[in-house]
Amino acid sequence: MTEQTATAPVVRRVDPRHRYEILVGDERAGLTAYRDRDDRRVFFHTEVDEAYAGQGLAGILVEQALTDVRASGMRIVPVCPYVAKFLKKHEEFADITDPVTPEVLEWLDGQLKR
Repeated sequence: MTEQTATAPVVRRVDPRHRYEILVGDERAGLTAYRDRDDRRVFFHTEVDEAYAGQGLAGILVEQALTDVRASGMRIVPVCPYVAKFLKKHEEFADITDPVTPEVLEWLDGQLKR
């Protein structure tokens, strides 16, 4: 069995597109999407391309995104089921996590025009 010498995944924030992306080499392997509301970053969708499934990339992506939110002094609202599940296992982000409320969901629907 040969060990892959692939480069480590890189997470970047893409503000114009309201998302964080995880790159493997030069390929976008996944993303977590958000909208900002005042001092809160509302995460509503996370996906990893099927070709990259099972490599733990979603966890790396979300952890680095949440670390970036903390560094920017913002708070997290986990509408996305994956982000919510991640936060249950990673209590180090509990101090900057706000609950999902009907009001936030209504606001998000307006932002996303759904």
